[in-house]
Amino acid sequence: MTLSTSIRNLYSLSNQLRSAQRSLFKTQMYSCVIPYPMTFLSVENLKVFYQTQGKQVHAVDDVSFSLENGESIAIAGESACGKSTLGLTIMRALQGNAIVSGEILFDDKSILKISEEEFTKTLRWKEISMIFQGSMNSLDPVFTIKQQFDEILKKHGYKGNHQKAILEAVSVVGLPISVLEKFPHELSGGMKQRVVISMALLLKPKLVIADEPTTALDVLVQAQIMSLIKRLKKEGIAVMLISHDLGIISEISEKVGIMYAGKIVEFGNLSDIYKNPKHPYTDALLKSVPKLKDGSDLVSLKGNPPDLVNPPEGCRFYDRCAHAMEKCKKEPPKIKTPSGYVLCWLYE
Repeated sequence: MTLSTSIRNLYSLSNQLRSAQRSLFKTQMYSCVIPYPMTFLSVENLKVFYQTQGKQVHAVDDVSFSLENGESIAIAGESACGKSTLGLTIMRALQGNAIVSGEILFDDKSILKISEEEFTKTLRWKEISMIFQGSMNSLDPVFTIKQQFDEILKKHGYKGNHQKAILEAVSVVGLPISVLEKFPHELSGGMKQRVVISMALLLKPKLVIADEPTTALDVLVQAQIMSLIKRLKKEGIAVMLISHDLGIISEISEKVGIMYAGKIVEFGNLSDIYKNPKHPYTDALLKSVPKLKDGSDLVSLKGNPPDLVNPPEGCRFYDRCAHAMEKCKKEPPKIKTPSGYVLCWLYE
């Protein structure tokens, strides 16, 4: 073979290779499907009324929000605004005197419409779990920690190795194995809270509802618990954090719902709400938090939240709002914001 023939063959092979590369590129480019965000949790027009002595307490009143895959949300507000009731409703852990309407979709499954048996079999603790408020009230004082882990696995028909599952759950939260043989009263507050968190993670759920997970804990233990929750988020677990602590919320969540008197008055991305709050109540909440680098005075709200047995017509923040107008006595419109919405006449 002559040198010129070898060069021609090499040139031809090079052209064939480039042609194959272009063809492959086109195939990959046109066959590639760009993944769009999918709704992970959707709450629409949710109402929860407690029936008591012939009256109804409007604990959650027409609440709507949604989460995409991989997002976490915080629900913030004063005590008795309906935060915990919202979490318990998603978990279907309400008492029998609650009247519930609206829609809750989790991975396209209707939480409120399926039977209790199906919810327990397919979703409760397997897909959605909850860290209940107050670890002391969540643990049974007459059983060891291991017995309580075993009870969860048996209740939900876990078919795998119980011992292995329990040891994995305990190790995730940084607890020693010796904890399993102890009773709740033998543990510190921080250890009990981590036990409750590990129980919530036992069946590897997609969503964990954390109701005031750092309440009544000292600052050091609070930091440990928040560090643990952040680590869980990195591992792909979505968190719904219920709290009145705006500092803790800023470390955990991508989205925030500000709740007042049973309604979410503002919802959106964390950065949007913290940097540019729209609702006067959200603004007041943020101004009530001490700032190390800001010498401005703290703001406190006068008055009390309305009676949820007889909630006022119109905006429920009317009596405490510095911007209240006559038209605020009518039901406020839902105004769209860059990342969510606000219920306020100021932006009509």
